[in-house]
Amino acid sequence: MEVFLGIPAADGIGIGTAFVIPEPVKRAISQHHIKLDDLNKGWKRFEMAVQIVTCQLSEHLDTLSQTDERDKIQREVYETYILMLQDPIFVQEIHDFYEKELFNIEYSVQFKAEEYATKLRQSGNYYLSERAQDITDVFDRVLDEMLDIHPFDINSVPDGVVILANSLSSADTIILSKRKIAGLGLTEGGVSSHVVILARNYGIPTVVGLDDINKKVNNGETVIIDGKSAEVLASPDRDTIEEYKTKIFENYQHKLSLRKFLGKPAVTKDGTLFKLMANIGTPEEAAVAKAEGADGIGLFRTEFLYMSQGGASLNAAARSFSEQNQFDAYKTVLELMEGKPVTIRTLDAGGDKLINSVDIPMIEEKNPLMGLRAIRLSLEYPNVLKTQLRALYRASVFGNLQIMFPLITSLEQVVKCKQLIKEVQDELDSEKIPYKKDVPVGIMIETAAAAIISDCLSKESDFFSLGTNDLTQYTLGIDRENPHVADLYNEFSLAVLRLIETTITAAENGGIPLSVCGEMAGATDSVMVLAGMGIRNLSMSPKLISNTKDVLSRFTIQELEAISAKHLHTL
Repeated sequence: MEVFLGIPAADGIGIGTAFVIPEPVKRAISQHHIKLDDLNKGWKRFEMAVQIVTCQLSEHLDTLSQTDERDKIQREVYETYILMLQDPIFVQEIHDFYEKELFNIEYSVQFKAEEYATKLRQSGNYYLSERAQDITDVFDRVLDEMLDIHPFDINSVPDGVVILANSLSSADTIILSKRKIAGLGLTEGGVSSHVVILARNYGIPTVVGLDDINKKVNNGETVIIDGKSAEVLASPDRDTIEEYKTKIFENYQHKLSLRKFLGKPAVTKDGTLFKLMANIGTPEEAAVAKAEGADGIGLFRTEFLYMSQGGASLNAAARSFSEQNQFDAYKTVLELMEGKPVTIRTLDAGGDKLINSVDIPMIEEKNPLMGLRAIRLSLEYPNVLKTQLRALYRASVFGNLQIMFPLITSLEQVVKCKQLIKEVQDELDSEKIPYKKDVPVGIMIETAAAAIISDCLSKESDFFSLGTNDLTQYTLGIDRENPHVADLYNEFSLAVLRLIETTITAAENGGIPLSVCGEMAGATDSVMVLAGMGIRNLSMSPKLISNTKDVLSRFTIQELEAISAKHLHTL
């Protein structure tokens, strides 16, 4: 047995066989001239690759249901791919270019596919612009086949495994959540990365910072992963397996004991009432939140809707997440929560959350976490934000909606967002589409800039929500995805706590409600500190709600205030 130590990320214990996800191979196509004698040979390789990819797509089509709505988008995508591969006019264009220029076949295919895709993007036609990404994606598959590159398909991961990888995208994590994954071990990633947040939401035991574990453990080995002790045990003996099975049973018994809090309010020992809400990323998670007794949805991360659509990973063709699709998702959640507040955050894309959408170009940035992300991205592409706002306001009549803007750093940004809201409302009025005009509009406080000017922001906001994950990383200048500085990431830093304290005061003076929706809201130690600081609204992973009720029930407010004071006044 070999034991690997990492950093605890998502609690729980999992036992399964190891499934090692390989490192991606980057495609590099050189440009060079070929001899006339090699023309036919190269073209035959291209035709063979097209035939193989067409067969692969057809086989995958056969596995998709004709009636299941969840398979509809994937069916449409693959059917489009096959039609494009069989388009005689485009194939002839590739052949003519190849024969005339005498460039190697791989370069010729890539050049013509990119040229055609560019023309479609510049056509000004919405449908054609979507087909541009289809062209790029399907001929990328052909090029991979010609170069003998076989990208890993996240959809091939079987149930019941412990996944070991260098890193995962948020999109891949969402796909894996729909499977019965026993655990997740990563060499990269921080305890507050979005992959880890998703793993907590889905109850996947996770350990990060595992040095080269994906190179030291083989596929098929039995693996035990302990998210609390941050241990991964490879090829354990029978006694060790039985020991951990006992721990799994004990954890299950503890979870059962917490069921007594279902349907009961969250109160301290001396009767102070708290509101415990849920963080979700998909409409399906809203059902979990309701079952766990959430007082509402404190954070609906809408970017995960983009990531999860059609079950496709970032390697698949980009799609547009339409107004109607968004409206359907928001309406579903609002109706499900039956009048309880639902706070929906506008698109928080960019940084470590890459959105595969034709509406938002993929931008290479040296420091993406400091770059064009969240509200900055939405204001750069206002049509994307307006589409989302239209869907939100249309859905508002079906429940208790609140709209929240992420990563606000200035009053000007809030004003611009409100101007777009006014434009959307005017459009809906002219189209005679019903909506609620008095939907509360709030902002996330997740930078030092926002916390420092929170007294000013309170005048233009109906509520605040503290995003402690980003607030911590931006205040301390620490990339929460970087395991090399993971030990410096400290939500109890005096600098972070004082910014939280500043925001609490600004909200109180401005007469607006405040909640916390970062990972601090659901962690036992930080719940006690936040409660002692005066926070009464917390939003967390649905699975943590009963445990948080248990924690609060053990203390009086005076005891919690004493705990907070120790952290706030440490020299």
